[in-house]
This record gives sequence, C-alpha cells and structure tokens, in this order.
Amino acid sequence: MTQDIYSNLKQLGGETRVPVSPEDAELERVPNPQADVAYNVRFTAPEFTALCPMTGQPDFAHLVIDYVPGPWLVESKSLKLFLTSFRNHGAFHEDCTISIARRLADFLDPQWLRIGGYWYPRGGIPIDVFWQTGRMPDGVWIPDQGVPPYRGRG
Repeated sequence: MTQDIYSNLKQLGGETRVPVSPEDAELERVPNPQADVAYNVRFTAPEFTALCPMTGQPDFAHLVIDYVPGPWLVESKSLKLFLTSFRNHGAFHEDCTISIARRLADFLDPQWLRIGGYWYPRGGIPIDVFWQTGRMPDGVWIPDQGVPPYRGRG
C-alpha cells in the first residue's frame, strides 16, 4: 500500500474547524485501493444534530450510511465534519437525510449507497427517512441497520 493516495488530504492530521454550514463543508476522498472487491462500508452517527427550520430547536437523529465503494472512499474525518456542519443548519428531517445521501452519492460515485435517518420524536412523532441509489448489489453482505422502530409506550 502506498501513501500517495493520501497525499491530497487537507483535513486529516491537523486542526480543523467545524464548517458553518453543509455547503461550506469539504468532503475529501481517496482512491479505493480494493476497487476490485465489492464490499460494504458502514458509517453510524448516533448523535446527529440539526435545527428545526421553524423553531430553531435542535432535532436529533441516528444516521446509518451504507455504501459499496466504486472508485472512491470517503475520508472519515471530512465526513464527520460534514455531518457536524448540520448542527447549526435549519432543515426538515427529510431534507437533511436526503441531502447527505445525495451529496455522498454524487461525490463518491459508489456502486450503491443507502441511508437510514432515524429521527427521535419531537411533538410525539418520530420520523424515519430512507433512501438508496438503486437495488442492493448481489454478493455483498449488507447487514440490517440494526435500529429498532420507535415503539414509545406500545
């Protein structure tokens, strides 16, 4: 394995500030050194935070992102900073979840990507948002996202 694939990374290994908005966040990627193998990568963000665009109150979600890489891997620190940039961003649950997935799909050109946004209840209603780029690929082990549906008192 060569270090050359990491030479263009700007955020890893140094002090970085949280971007003020998702639009200002810089995702970084590296060439996939195992591009000849179909495999799943999972990122879980159990404490994702965004703001309600109407009230300015915080909304919280458990995000699970699965992707089967194509030519690129997302650099995880840049992904963390991107997700953190939503902390002061006002958008509805659906918009946050789909915006994250579409930006990653456009940036990485993966064989397949899905996101599960499991939003915690506010006002008594949990909202779960799911999206994927297409059919789940054959021959790749992609486990269940493991987040139980919200049951409340029931």
